[in-house]
Amino acid sequence: MSAIDGSKILLGVTGGVSAYKSCYLVSHLIRENCQVEVIMTDSAQKFVGESSFSALTGKKVHTDIFNAPEGVHALHIYLSDWADVIVVAPATANTLAKLSFGLADNLLTATVLASRCPVLLAPAMNANMWNNTIVQENIAKLKGAGFSFVGPGAGRLACGTEGSGRMAEPEEIFNAIEQLLQNR
Repeated sequence: MSAIDGSKILLGVTGGVSAYKSCYLVSHLIRENCQVEVIMTDSAQKFVGESSFSALTGKKVHTDIFNAPEGVHALHIYLSDWADVIVVAPATANTLAKLSFGLADNLLTATVLASRCPVLLAPAMNANMWNNTIVQENIAKLKGAGFSFVGPGAGRLACGTEGSGRMAEPEEIFNAIEQLLQNR
């Protein structure tokens, strides 16, 4: 039995073209007997539909901090307490900045900020954004606060340019989750 077998993984999906890769990650996690819950930001829903993640997990996708299931008073607290690991893939520059400054203006950021479990961030953005001094300062701040990172990789980006900013591949993210669970 692997360290990941039966684990509770909360996946946060933010608004980036690479959001489709998160569907492959969920599929892999489900095959490995993980329990998976998904939070999607409003922007993420512009790239991949809720129904894709719902079909893969067999569960309703969480999108609204005020839409808690019956018997749950504070959805962000419930989800943060439930998770063994929180993964944000893709983690956009916007979401990294919000987390870096402690902004909890949506279900995902509120849940991450309320969590006590390991948090793994898989950045994805244009190379110019990735290399921006402010983004790098936010990443350094998050690393200093104990957040883990996987990627990004380099290569051809969705905008047509080459450089760093490609979200890590689902297999790489899966391996990073497994490492986090083994080291807790």
